[in-house]
Amino acid sequence: MKALVFPGQGSQFVGMGKELYDSRKDIKDLMESANEILGFDILSIMFNGTDEDLKKTEVTQPSIFIHSVAALKAVNGLGAEMVAGHSLGEFSALVANGVLSFDDGLRLVSERAKAMQAACDSNPSSMAAILGLDDAKVEEICASINGVVVPANYNCPGQLVISGETVAVEEACVKLKEAGAKRALLLPVNGAFHSPLMQPAQERLAAAIENTKFRNATIPVYQNITTTAVTDPDQIKANLIAQLTGPVKWTQSVQNMIKDGATNFVEVGPGKTLQGLIKKIDSTVTSTSAI
Repeated sequence: MKALVFPGQGSQFVGMGKELYDSRKDIKDLMESANEILGFDILSIMFNGTDEDLKKTEVTQPSIFIHSVAALKAVNGLGAEMVAGHSLGEFSALVANGVLSFDDGLRLVSERAKAMQAACDSNPSSMAAILGLDDAKVEEICASINGVVVPANYNCPGQLVISGETVAVEEACVKLKEAGAKRALLLPVNGAFHSPLMQPAQERLAAAIENTKFRNATIPVYQNITTTAVTDPDQIKANLIAQLTGPVKWTQSVQNMIKDGATNFVEVGPGKTLQGLIKKIDSTVTSTSAI
C-alpha cells in the first residue's frame, strides 16, 4: 500500500516551488492564487527571498503548504491509500484526501502561523533536539523539571524534540546529557511549539477551524495526536486543534501506517527529511520523493 507524507516547518529553502511554477499552467495558476488569498506576494519570497525571509513563521508555513500542494498536483495524487503530515504537513495531507480545499487550507495555515508567532512573541520560549536516548527516559526527565517542558516531536527512535519555557528546557538538556543523551541541542526557534505555551494560538486556530468547511475524507489520515486512521471530519478538526499544544507522534504514526499495510512512503513537498526519519523507524519499507 502507498502512503503520502507531507513535511513540516524546517523543510523550506530559497527558490522553493519555482520549478513547479514553471512546469505547468494549472500549477502556476494554483500558486498565483496564493498571493491573492494571503494578500502579499509570497511567491516572490519563495523564489527570490533570503533564508532569513523564509524563516519567519508567517512565511515559512504557507510556503511549505503551497509547495506541497503544488507537488501533489504535479503527480496527480499518486493513487495513495493513506496520508499523514508532520505538524504543519497535516494540512497538506488534508488537501490530498479531499477534506480541505487548497484555498481553505492556505487560509488556515496562514492563521495558524500568525497565531503561533503571536504566542511566541508574547512568551519567548525554546525547543531542543535530544538524540540517543529512549523516549521513556526523556519523558521521565521532562516530568521531573520544575517548569513547563514537554516532549514535542517524536521524530524517530532516538530523536525526540522537547519544548517549553527556556529555563526549563535548558535544565532538561543538562539532565538529559547526564542521563546519557548523545546530544541535547537548543534549536534556533523563539517559541515552544506543541507545548501548553501554545494555548493562546490554539484558541485562535480553533475559531478559524470551526468556521471552515471540512469534507468527508476519501482516504484515512493518520493524525499526529491520535497516530491512527481518521476519516470523520469532526474528529479531524478536533485533532488539528489539539495538535498545537500536544506532541507530534510521528514515530507512532508511521508505525501504525505500516501495521495497517503501508509499504511504500512517498514524501510530497520540499526536502527529504521525512524519508530519513521513516528509514530510521522501519528500514524494511521504501521511502521516496514524489518529484
